[in-house]
Order: sequence, then C-alpha cells, then structure tokens
Amino acid sequence: MANDTATTSASGSREKMAEGDKNAEKLKEKANNCFKEKDYDNAIKYYTEALELNPASAIYFSNRSLAYLRTECYGYALADATKCLEIDKNYIKGYYRRATSNMALGKFKAALKDYETVVRVRPNDKDAKMKYQECNKIVKQKAFERAIASDEMKRSVVDSLDIENMMIEDEYTGPKLEEGKVTMGFMKEMMECFKDQKKLHRKCAYQILIQVKELLSKLPSLVEITLKETEKITICGDTHGQFYDLLNIFELNGLPSETNPYLFNGDFVDRGSFSLEVILTLFGFKLLLPDSFYLLRGNHETDNMNQMYGFEGEVKAKYTTQMFTLFSEVFQWLPLAQCINGKVLVMHGGLFSEDGVMLDDLRKIDRNRQPPDSGPMCDLLWSDPQPQNGRSVSKRGVSCQFGPDVTERFLDQNKLDYIVRSHEVKAEGYEVTHSGKCITVFSAPNYCDQMANKGAYIHLRGSDLKPEFHQFTAVPHPNVKPMAYANSLMQMGMM
Repeated sequence: MANDTATTSASGSREKMAEGDKNAEKLKEKANNCFKEKDYDNAIKYYTEALELNPASAIYFSNRSLAYLRTECYGYALADATKCLEIDKNYIKGYYRRATSNMALGKFKAALKDYETVVRVRPNDKDAKMKYQECNKIVKQKAFERAIASDEMKRSVVDSLDIENMMIEDEYTGPKLEEGKVTMGFMKEMMECFKDQKKLHRKCAYQILIQVKELLSKLPSLVEITLKETEKITICGDTHGQFYDLLNIFELNGLPSETNPYLFNGDFVDRGSFSLEVILTLFGFKLLLPDSFYLLRGNHETDNMNQMYGFEGEVKAKYTTQMFTLFSEVFQWLPLAQCINGKVLVMHGGLFSEDGVMLDDLRKIDRNRQPPDSGPMCDLLWSDPQPQNGRSVSKRGVSCQFGPDVTERFLDQNKLDYIVRSHEVKAEGYEVTHSGKCITVFSAPNYCDQMANKGAYIHLRGSDLKPEFHQFTAVPHPNVKPMAYANSLMQMGMM
C-alpha cells in the first residue's frame, strides 16, 4: 500500500512537472512573439516567467540574454548567457550571446575566448570563423594602441595638421567659415547642407574641431550657471546621431541664441547614422554661443563605444581615421556635469557607487581621458536609478543602480533640489522618479527606428526651476539604417 502511495505521488509530481514545462513553453512562445514585435520589455517579462517554471532551460536564458542585449542591459545579458552555458556547455548560441555581451562592454579578450570555443567545436562553420577573426583583429589593434600610447608624450592630431594650407577646391559650393569664424549664417547653411546629405569640407570640419577643443579645455569639469528670474533654458537628452530629429527640436523650440539657451546632456553620437551631422552642428553652436549653449559628456563620447556603435566607422567612411582621433581628443574635454542656480544638477548617467560625494569632488575630476571602470567619473556617465532603496549591480555591467534614499542623501548633503539625467530610453521621452527628485530626459524619438518612444526636452525657468516637459515624435529621415557604420560583430551579435 505504501508503495502505491509513493508511485501515485511520484507520477503526480511528474505530471505537475510536465504541466509546468508545457506552461513554460507557452510563455516562451509568447515572449518570442513579443520579441518579434520589438516589445523587448514584455519579452523579458515572459522569458522570466518561463524560467520560474523551468529554471533549467538553457534556451530560455539564451533568449532572455538576447532581449537584454537589445535593451542595452549588457550586465544582465552577460549573466544570462553565463547561466545558459552552466546548464548546457554545448549550447552554441550561449557562447555567441556571451561574446556579444562582452564586446558591448569593451571586454574583447573575454569575447575572443568564446568565439575560439565555437570555432573549436565547429571548425567548418564559416560564420564562427569570421567572427573569431574579426574579434581577434580588434584585440590585436587594442594591444597595438596600448603599445604606442605613452600617455605623457601623446601628441595631439592638431600638431600634425596644416589647416592654413588645406585647399578648398573650386568645385566645393558648401558652407565655409567666415574669416575662420562660425556665424549664424554659416550654421544655417551647414544644417541645410547636412539636411541634403551633403558633406562639409574637411577643412571646415577641422577648423570647428580645433576651435572647440580649445574652448572646452578651458572649462571646469562641473559647469555652474545662474538663470535670472526671467530666463529659461532647454535641456535635451540623448540624440544618438538622429540629425533630422535634432533639426525638429530646433524647429519646435527655436534655434539656439543668447535668449534661447540649450543644454545637451551627452550621447550625441553612435547608433544613428547621422552622428557626424549631429556633432558638428552641436559643436558649431558651442563656438557661436559659448555662454548660452552647453554640452556634457555621455558614455558614448568614448573610444570603446564609438568603436562598437558606429561613430568611428562613420567618421572613417565620411572623412578619415585622423579626424576620428581628433574627435576622441575633443570628447575627453567635454564637461561631466552642470549645476543650475546651485539647485539642479545635470549629468548624463546618474549618482555614485558610494555615499559622501560632494560637488567639490566633481570640480576636481581630471576628465581629459577615457573614463575609468569605476569611481565618480564612471558613475556620472553610466549609472541608472532604481525604484528600491539602496544600490544594486548595474543592469549594464558598468557602475551601479541607485535608489531613492541614495538620491535623497546626495541632494541633502549638497543642498540641491533634484537631478536631471538622460542615458535611458523612456516611452514618453521623460520620466520622473524618486518622488520628483530624479528626472530622466531622452531626446531620440523612435530610437534606432524601432523603439516607438517619444522624445522630450525640458524647460527650466530661473523664477521657480520647475521642470516643464515638452514631447515630440520622430520625423522621417533618409534611408540610411541605424548602426549602418557599427562594428559588424555588434550588428550580427544583436541578431
């Protein structure tokens, strides 16, 4: 009799498991459909529910890893790919997912190891071999760059340029600087030229870069401005190479001027395939209006990101490698944060991995470099808010996530009212969290031509410093796809 009971209970639990597996498969199908519809958040939700029913499925972890890659949660994507391979070390897609996650985080040697494994297991797989060779090329290039970069003696590209003797050919009919200076006339002509998909002469591009480098290098790491009672400023978030949407902002909100100041909060380039047009326009306005047009550095104004997500490829395709190197030098001088009326702090990413950071610490940051892997400079470019108190490991695999209590303490210690940051796509173009103390603004609508999000910008008035949100939708652009110039490995790894 006891045996019968045991058999019944065993078969009952088997049926329950089979039922659980069946339900998990249904959830996976639901998630796959969401993924196809580019609804990645819901895809992640359903893969997670499937994993709760069947936590031993390598496929579910691998699929969720890809959904995390699509939403730029590289830390989570890496963790899922690793878990997938712990469950089934022969699941080839797991190695691809992990390699892509590591590539996205600039960990090229770790990525190479996984591509090596795939090539070993599948020696006749042409695709695997190609990915291995491409990644190996990057690892070697990085090693070469390290070998020749003696930081102390690094010469600037500016030293090797002879701008004076750079000829502008007679057949060039585009905009030219007036006596070497940017004017509003030049800016309007340049934007029109870009709108028609024409190129600015390289001499003019170099003139802008050299002058803006000089200007930015004189600025502090924390820029501090005061708005008078009657004044307002417009704060924009990520623009990511979406030039036609940038033009639309100016159309809706007026061109920058001394009475219409702007602050662009980083991530001007990468992903969108008109990044050069965006950055030359923004740099041009910075030269025209040095005290009414502000730019802060984002995590995409860095070499690793530019190498993966398209800006380096775009500059090389439209101009030269030398020009990209100069862009890299200029990006290193972009300020990291801006304080308005001593009450509102603006930065691209967010707050810090440790308590006790004061505004004075930001003033002291030596920013003329590629960002380190940790510390305040890294956090300003990379961190994200989270709804729960405390801090947790970043979904991106860099810096941290910080809760409302962290925000509260930081604001109290520094006598600030709230922070404005960007760095994350938001369906409405903006989001207010942490009881109104942490505001996100994102200005690239229908991000990467697939997220269907609105863009937004913020008006802040000197009289009350209350944020006023303005939303807008994407406008058409010429048929050049996002990521057209991105590293081919990144493009394939996202498939």
